[in-house]
Amino acid sequence: MMLKEFYSVEQFEKEGDSYSAVILLNENHSIFEGHFPQNPVMPGVCMMQIVKDIVENTFEKQLFMQQVSNVKFMSLINPFDSNSIRLDFTVNELDSTFKVKSSITHKGVTAFKMNSSYLEK
Repeated sequence: MMLKEFYSVEQFEKEGDSYSAVILLNENHSIFEGHFPQNPVMPGVCMMQIVKDIVENTFEKQLFMQQVSNVKFMSLINPFDSNSIRLDFTVNELDSTFKVKSSITHKGVTAFKMNSSYLEK
């Protein structure tokens, strides 16, 4: 996990090829001091990293991000306003390539959507 102490997974579920995780953000993490002072917002790159981390943990593999498409940042996440987020994703694994379709919501609002491909290291 590159984002040390940035978040914790509070709940994880699998149903068929669909996965969901409830994630608790550490609102006191130093990332929020710089992004942005007095108005903290979760950086988009951190959402992307959370997806990668959780997929790696789910499949117990180290992955390299190969391609990203259709990335949409749709709503800001202020960790003091909403420190619990939900990651939903599906994975299609074929020949050491993991194609992931993911979304992050908070308070019932979609904040992020991404289609991505990862290669096994």
